[in-house]
Amino acid sequence: MLTLLIYVVVIAVVGAALFFVASAVFGRGEELGPLPEGTTATVLPAEGVTGADVHALKFQQSLRGYKPSEVDWALERLGGEIDMLRSRLSAAQQAQETVAPGPADPDER
Repeated sequence: MLTLLIYVVVIAVVGAALFFVASAVFGRGEELGPLPEGTTATVLPAEGVTGADVHALKFQQSLRGYKPSEVDWALERLGGEIDMLRSRLSAAQQAQETVAPGPADPDER
């Protein structure tokens, strides 16, 4: 039983040593500084939002999840785009309805 305990302790010590050596050699990686106050990495085009734009959205994470200001901005932007497209569609449908349909076949007159 003592031999098993010694094996476990040796394996833990070797693992910890390898971890610290790898950390010292490779470092912590490149750390990016925080974004300046009031800026965001969340980007959407000014108009013509596509599904790919929505799928590519990235939000900064904070202690409680995503930054609410970024999510609110994105939702407001997408809501505005949807409202604009719906109003264009409605106007196009109304314009199409106001055009008097002519006879499809000249013999029907």
